[in-house]
Amino acid sequence: MKEHNQTPRDSGLVPPNPLSVVDRRSGIDRRDLQDSSDTNLERRRGPGRRRSDFLRSAEEGEMTEEQFLFIQAIDTFKRVNGKTFPTWTDVLSVVRKLGYRKTMESELNLSNQTCDWTESPQGPSGVDSISEDAA
Repeated sequence: MKEHNQTPRDSGLVPPNPLSVVDRRSGIDRRDLQDSSDTNLERRRGPGRRRSDFLRSAEEGEMTEEQFLFIQAIDTFKRVNGKTFPTWTDVLSVVRKLGYRKTMESELNLSNQTCDWTESPQGPSGVDSISEDAA
């Protein structure tokens, strides 16, 4: 019987970069690392952070009037247009037709990926208008 003294590294099964895998025995705990780029979209609350009444009621099935109106509008859009899964553009058009406008600065930290803007609360939705490029 032949002895097999070849290690996994010698056989090419282990990546050559020793930094590709963090050894858990090193004592580094990723939960202790603080990410300074919080976006205000994180779902994990962490210790001592409770859900807001808005989230708690929605998760428990008790919707506010605003949530119910949004659900009804999306459901009507899907039924009228024969779409099971609306695109993000479809969802945004429904939101704008409900009367929502960007009148405040964003509360999200998107790390300069896009520029922030505001618009007039009485401005048109702009959803049904045809641009000159499309005409």
